[in-house]
Amino acid sequence: MATAYAIEQRVSRLDEAMAEMAREVALASRAAREASLAAQQAARTAEQTSRDMATFKVEMRKAWGELSNRLGTMAEDLVAPSVPRILRTVLGCPGDAIEQTAVRMRRRSSVDPAISREFDVIASCGDYFLINETKSRLSPQDVTDFGEALASVRQFFPEVADKRIVGAIASLYVDESLVRFAERNGLIVLGFGQDVMDVLNSPGFSPRFF
Repeated sequence: MATAYAIEQRVSRLDEAMAEMAREVALASRAAREASLAAQQAARTAEQTSRDMATFKVEMRKAWGELSNRLGTMAEDLVAPSVPRILRTVLGCPGDAIEQTAVRMRRRSSVDPAISREFDVIASCGDYFLINETKSRLSPQDVTDFGEALASVRQFFPEVADKRIVGAIASLYVDESLVRFAERNGLIVLGFGQDVMDVLNSPGFSPRFF
């Protein structure tokens, strides 16, 4: 009788232990689900925050670009900081090979000292000498005039006579037809984009050397 009672007690305690374990498992499962939901919500919040920050950065860059355009400081504020990246991506010239960059440089012609010309941005890198002209509004005539002017660059920079002259024309917003027109003239085309000033030329484009 005592043995049967003892067995019954052990069974009862085992049932209670099993029930307690089941409750703990249920609580743990619920906690895990809640943690998973919280993690998913946190991930969604982080993703939304990341999207919001990206949108904010684009809007800020756009506002900065438009302000620079109005103030006439696009060459200094937008184009010049982008030149090392452009030299690297288009011409394969690394930043540590850049020998000189300058903004708003005025030079006199070595052929006729009475003639002077201002260059918006210039950069010398390895075998290349990049000349940039920046316009608040770009027209087909601007593209044509710039291409023609590049032929006489060496008389203003006789020290780069042995380098390949490359032209890059820039504006805040460039119509697709103008991009193609400038590209046919062998010019690098720069316009406002994700990296401040982006290269708008077709993939695989190779600039003309003047």
